[in-house]
This record gives sequence, structure tokens and C-alpha cells, in this order.
Amino acid sequence: MPSVTWGVVQGRKEKLVSRVIICDFLKNLGIVPDELEHLELPSTVEVMRERVEFLQKLGLTIDDINEYPLMLGCSVRKNMIPVLGYLEKIGIQRSRLGEFIKNFPQVLHTSVVAELVPVGRFLRGLDVEKQDIGYVLMKYPELLGFKLEGTMSTSVAYLVSIGVRPRDIGPMVTQYPYFLGMRVGTMIKPLVDFLVSLGLPKKVLARMFEKRAYILGYDLEETVKPNVDCLISFGIQKKMLASIIAQYPQIIGLPLKAKLSSQQYFFNLKLKIDPEGFAQVIERMPQIASLNQHVIMKPVEFLLGRAILTEDVAKMVVKCPQLLALQVGLMKNSYYFFKSEMGRPMKELVEFPEYFTYSLESRIKPRYQKLQSKGIRCSLAWFLNCSDKRFEERLQGDYIETENVGPSFCMGGKLELPGNEIVSDEEDDSDGALKEMFSRAVVLNLKIKLVSQ
Repeated sequence: MPSVTWGVVQGRKEKLVSRVIICDFLKNLGIVPDELEHLELPSTVEVMRERVEFLQKLGLTIDDINEYPLMLGCSVRKNMIPVLGYLEKIGIQRSRLGEFIKNFPQVLHTSVVAELVPVGRFLRGLDVEKQDIGYVLMKYPELLGFKLEGTMSTSVAYLVSIGVRPRDIGPMVTQYPYFLGMRVGTMIKPLVDFLVSLGLPKKVLARMFEKRAYILGYDLEETVKPNVDCLISFGIQKKMLASIIAQYPQIIGLPLKAKLSSQQYFFNLKLKIDPEGFAQVIERMPQIASLNQHVIMKPVEFLLGRAILTEDVAKMVVKCPQLLALQVGLMKNSYYFFKSEMGRPMKELVEFPEYFTYSLESRIKPRYQKLQSKGIRCSLAWFLNCSDKRFEERLQGDYIETENVGPSFCMGGKLELPGNEIVSDEEDDSDGALKEMFSRAVVLNLKIKLVSQ
């Protein structure tokens, strides 16, 4: 009767032989089995063949398997089918399951109940829409490998602590799920601290992140800091940096030096605007850095075609860069009304190029007609650059008051209005006030005109 020891040895020999046979089988398919040395393999070639064919039916190639051969250690019935079934259940299309496995093959080792389901619930708890969970995981499948109590929870908690509204976390995850995998201490907080040091309040940063979560992915040392230095090197005032970033957050993630160099040369060559004037243009409308030069020339050519001198067009652009983004058709209508109905000298347009930024039908015409009915003669700025309420108050007055500057916002403080009217904390917290603050670029220590459309 054979001993127990003999049986163990014999069993080991059989396993060794079986492993050699399976490895030869894999080699014949073009699969390199080296990484499978310490992995428990099936006892027969038939089982391994089933695994390979199952993966191939999903769309994986031999090269894909070689990228992560450990997937061959997963049972079709115990691992692959349950995991794939859950992925399909939460919104990943069956036709894209192979792509998902190719991008994140480690998911095949996970437990549906203990690991995958909790992540799905976590995302739903962040207000990610049910129909968006599959989309989120296709973008960032590694989420399924994170621990809930780790990076994901701390990144969300930190963003909420600086003012991101909890109800906006879900849309942020849908837009840019990668921030859930970012460490607060080494990635998110250093970026926030740097932007705060430039003068951006956390409340404004929170609104920026809500709208453009991908900003969190900008590399601080490789991209953000060099871009800030680049802006300064092009003559941008340090006190204007926060305003520029609040108005156009993408500017800190662009290949900025190349873009600004190209635009500065173009402005000098075509518009006769010197580097100092170009810096003022960027301060007032940083989107110019990315605006197509062909688009820029259309309104410029329109103004030159109205017999406005080149140097005057340059002054208009520096004073109101928004001209460069206007539709020429709308500019034509406003110009013809200015000449035919208002009969004003061209000098007024040069002095107040903002005229073109107002709606002809809803602002310019109705207000001008009211002025005519009352026989009031005033500057373009006096009757256009104010709210409807303020305009009505001016019409009721018996004199033309001097023009007041618009509101100013000192970074870290409240929005100050002319007449010492202070926006309360409650009003400042409202959606409208924050959108106003955000859309008007949160101007740094600079009094800006109130242009309400």
C-alpha cells in the first residue's frame, strides 16, 4: 500500500507535468507564460483553452493577454462571468466590455459583492446619475480598484470643505472622474493653495472646479506655475492674474508660451498693437490667447472698412478686446443704426467701442428712442453702460450726472457697489451672486464698468 508521502509527491509531479503542458499550450498560442510561474493554473488544457477563447470572444487579442497574462488565472464561471455581468448591469455596453477589460484587466480579480457593488453605491451617493455610471467607469475604470475610505472619500471631503457644493460633486465626477484618484496632500491642496496665493478666493475656485473639474488635473509644477510665469513675462500685471484665471481658467493648462508668442507677433504685425497693448488685451480678455487669427481679423477688417484709422482700431481693441469675438453681421447692423439713426461722429465709437457689444434690438434702439422722446443728448456710455433700472432713474433726473465707475471686487472681500452698497454674505452665497462674480472675472483691485446685457 503506497504511503501518504508517496501520494503527495505523485500529486506534485502530476501538477508539474500539467503546468508544463499548459505552458507549452500557451506558448504555441503566442502567450508568454513567465508571469504565471507563481499562479495556480487549471489542471487541464481544456480549462485554459476555455479561458483564452472566452477572452478572445470579448475582443481581446493575444497581445492584450500578454500585457496582463495574470487574467488567465481567473475562472470563467467564478470570476469573469459575474464581473462582466455586473459591469453590464451598471451601464457598460456589452460591445465595450472587451475594451474595458483591456484597459483595466485587474477588475477580473475583484469580488462583485465585496468590492464592485460598494463602489457603484458610492458613485450613486455622490449624485452621479445612474445612466452615467457606465460612462464614468469607461473613462476611469481604475475607480473600481479604489478603497472607499481612502483617496476617493478624502478628495471629495476636501473639495466640499473649500466650498464645492455637494450637489455638484456628481456632475464633476461625470465630467472628470480622475480627481477621485488624486491625493489631497500632494495634488489637490497644493494647486488650491497656489491659486489662492495669486488672489483667487476659495469660493471662486469652488465655482471654477464645479464648472471645469478638469482644472484639478493640471500639473502644478509642470504646467500651472510655468504658465503663470509666462503671463508675467508677457507684461501681465501680477495683480491681474487672479482675474485672468477666473475669467479663463483653461489658460493655466495651455501650451501658453507658444500661443502668446504667436498672438503677440500677430497683433503687432496686423493690428499695430505693441507688446504693452497686447498685455492689456490679455488682461481684459484672456480668451484671446486661443482665438483663431482668422476670426480676429474679421471684425478688424470691418472697422478698417468703415474708414477708421488703423491706430484708432488698435485703441478700440485694447480698450474692448471683446470686439474681436463679435459677429460682423451684428456689428454692421449696430454701425448702420449709429450712422443713419443716431448720426453721431465716428470719434464716439472710437472712444466707446463697447457700443458694439450691446444688443441693438434690446438695448440700443429702445434706450435711444426714449432719449429722443425726452430730448436728451448724452454720451454712448451714459445711456448704455448701466442697468435698466439705473437708466430709468437717469431719465427721470433733471441733469446729466457724471458717469460713475461700476462695481469693484477686491479679492478676499465683498463685492462693493457705488454708493457704499455692500452685498451681504447671504446674497454673496446665492447662485446669482456667485455666477456674477465668476462671469465678471472677479477683477482684482480694479474698478470695472457694469455691463449688464
